Amino acid sequence: MKDHVDRILEEWRRERPDLDPSPQGVIGRLHRLATALTDELVTVYARFGLSEAEFDLLASLRRAGEPYELPAGELAAHTMVTTGGLTKRVDRLVERGLVERQEAGADRRRRIVRLTPEGRTLIDAAVTAHLENEHRLVDLIDAADAEAIAAASRRWLAAL
Repeated sequence: MKDHVDRILEEWRRERPDLDPSPQGVIGRLHRLATALTDELVTVYARFGLSEAEFDLLASLRRAGEPYELPAGELAAHTMVTTGGLTKRVDRLVERGLVERQEAGADRRRRIVRLTPEGRTLIDAAVTAHLENEHRLVDLIDAADAEAIAAASRRWLAAL
């Protein structure tokens, strides 16, 4: 069964036989897969009124364990955003009553971000739905393929 990427590879082989387009068979499909998976994931986040970034931030705080808080700099590292980008996200979540921001002791420049009880309730429900959705998506392929993809992508990420 040929897909869109196969067609692209054939076209490049025809138009530029001097080049080897075979990496597009892997990277092109992974890129398309990532886009399709993101579309499936954000649909669930939206049911809870969350963007992908907001879900990630709340989930990072929830995974931190009791008292469900992290210093802002550490939270930025967990969510792979700049502290400036984090500030905007935290501001929106503070406005919604899902997190609160506090000074970290004597150093007024350091801030702690903490889940509120409402934030914990929301992220617990959202994570439950998210994991059900991820199980549904992974169940579309055979278990051996899922394990092979996990192992290969782990090695590839480590190499990058």
